[in-house]
Amino acid sequence: MTVLSELRMRPATAERWGWDASTTARLVLAGVVIFTLLVGANLATPLYPLLQARLGMSSLDVTVAFSSYVLALVAVLMVAGHWSDHIGRRAALVLAVVVGLVGGIIFANADSLLALSIGRALQGVAVGLATGASSAALRELLPQRPDWASRFTLLSSAGGVAAGPAIGGILSLFPDPTRTPYYVHSAVLLLALIPLWLLKARPAIAPAAGDRPLKVLAPRKPSISQQARGAFWMAASTGFLSFAVFGFCLSLAPGYFASVVHVDSRPLIGVLAGVTLGASALSQLLGVRGRFVVPAALTVLAVSVVLVGAAAAWSSPWLLVLASITAGVGQGIAFRQVFNEVAGKVETARHAQVISTVYVITYLGSAVPVMGLGIAVSSFGLQSAVVGFTALCGAAALVLAAVSIRSAARS
Repeated sequence: MTVLSELRMRPATAERWGWDASTTARLVLAGVVIFTLLVGANLATPLYPLLQARLGMSSLDVTVAFSSYVLALVAVLMVAGHWSDHIGRRAALVLAVVVGLVGGIIFANADSLLALSIGRALQGVAVGLATGASSAALRELLPQRPDWASRFTLLSSAGGVAAGPAIGGILSLFPDPTRTPYYVHSAVLLLALIPLWLLKARPAIAPAAGDRPLKVLAPRKPSISQQARGAFWMAASTGFLSFAVFGFCLSLAPGYFASVVHVDSRPLIGVLAGVTLGASALSQLLGVRGRFVVPAALTVLAVSVVLVGAAAAWSSPWLLVLASITAGVGQGIAFRQVFNEVAGKVETARHAQVISTVYVITYLGSAVPVMGLGIAVSSFGLQSAVVGFTALCGAAALVLAAVSIRSAARS
């Protein structure tokens, strides 16, 4: 199968040579693609102060540019979250890489808020196309180890989001700091495209039939089985809260963190912005189990995120770092548990669609609350807005912890 024949959902006219990769190689490739796309989507975090100065943008403009990525990502998850079930995982990932390349180049050369938003939106389209495909691919490659499939999915996703700000900060030290990170990232995406293109793809699990194969790609209303409904809403709610915190870390947090640590080093600010997400990624390696793991982890998240807001008032860089780490650990453990539960209850043929729907709600947490935070900053100032935002996030985490305690007690 060629990539073009997969996209047309038609068998290739002639058998071609392909790289018949091992299961391990396919696991690595699926993880690397989503990791790399998410790195590119978050390179801009330490660059926003430079872009604000260069383009004359306000804090609200930054949240608009950031949210354009999230809203495009959500739209693609809603419209195309099930595509990889029909065109195949490889074709969906190839398409995602190509769109990500275009988005990165546009963002690097943007000279207005509109151009920035278009570039960010295309990056969101790329991540949206890859999210369901990579998650489903990892699940299929580890059919007997669904827990590890979920861990690899979250490790790749959170790891890419965490690494993006740090890499962007380091690459911004080179000449042309707002463009160089994206040119380097584009070269990495081109390298990733080569093994993807050569890979001998496995057939789609639900190939199209009849004379109008494109009908199966039409948007569809998500439906969740009764058995998985409770797990679905818990995972979606936890994801929404998690990404509200992450969205803050990746948009307005650089300015907030700079005021706490009293430095303007882009690499350091990039690392600080990625600490929470890095801790979340590394927490996927912890084998924490038990009925009350989720409420305990959500309680840790609640306390930690409130302390992040208090760090500026107390002028405590160490508290900021410690609270950011524990917030990431609490979020990572809680989200892995609820994500793994819903993934384990969904039938294979609808895995990409349902998981994409979870991510629709999850990623909305990076857009709606962060836009509200941007408006609050304009009205009340950065520090007051952050304190109020983190207090609300902490309260929401405690509510979810209480709900999960009731669920754990019933089981």
